[in-house]
Amino acid sequence: MKTQEKESIGARKIYDVSLTISNGMVVWPGDPEVNIIPYKSIKEGASSNVSSIQLSSHTGTHIDVPCHFIDGGRTLDDIPIDIFIGKARLFELDVLKKIDAGDLNRLNLTGVERVLFKTRNSQFWDQGGERFRKDFVYLTNEGARFLVDSGIKMVGIDYLSIEEFGNKSAPAHHILLGAGVIIVEGLNLSRVKEGEYEIICSPLKIKGGDGAPARVFLVF
Repeated sequence: MKTQEKESIGARKIYDVSLTISNGMVVWPGDPEVNIIPYKSIKEGASSNVSSIQLSSHTGTHIDVPCHFIDGGRTLDDIPIDIFIGKARLFELDVLKKIDAGDLNRLNLTGVERVLFKTRNSQFWDQGGERFRKDFVYLTNEGARFLVDSGIKMVGIDYLSIEEFGNKSAPAHHILLGAGVIIVEGLNLSRVKEGEYEIICSPLKIKGGDGAPARVFLVF
């Protein structure tokens, strides 16, 4: 898995914390594999190169919106765009299996609307990220309720789901999305330190979308 790119504009640094979409990349079990194939090719006499791209709406770094788990919930094209850009607080959590309310209670969430969690999950991307890992750190339902009660509007995590693997009832998703909290999954935070950033999160604008791949930048 390609590591993050870092650019500088004056004294500001921009980190690309998105996963690169490519054939063979890791996807959630049961979701469509990524399939990028040439549709037109200059080498074969066409006037331009054009690719055909097939993938899940939850491929790589992506957004979950309410209708992903809530019947009749807001769709991607109905989400106010200002939630995707603004101040975000990144916390590095030394937890083994899960993020619970007790872990969050020790954090300073005063005035925070967007929160990102860097865990040992980020090491998976540094190690290549070619195979799916079931042992990723997840958010508990008590943790999800804590974030909702704290007024969080966006939460991001450094693996393909915020939910415990195998928990088909998906309580964290239902609690967060039911309260209108936007979820960002599949972040690569391996090269980013704890602190406050400006997040620029740009998901594809899909009509009626339950989610979409996103390019995500952190500006420091």
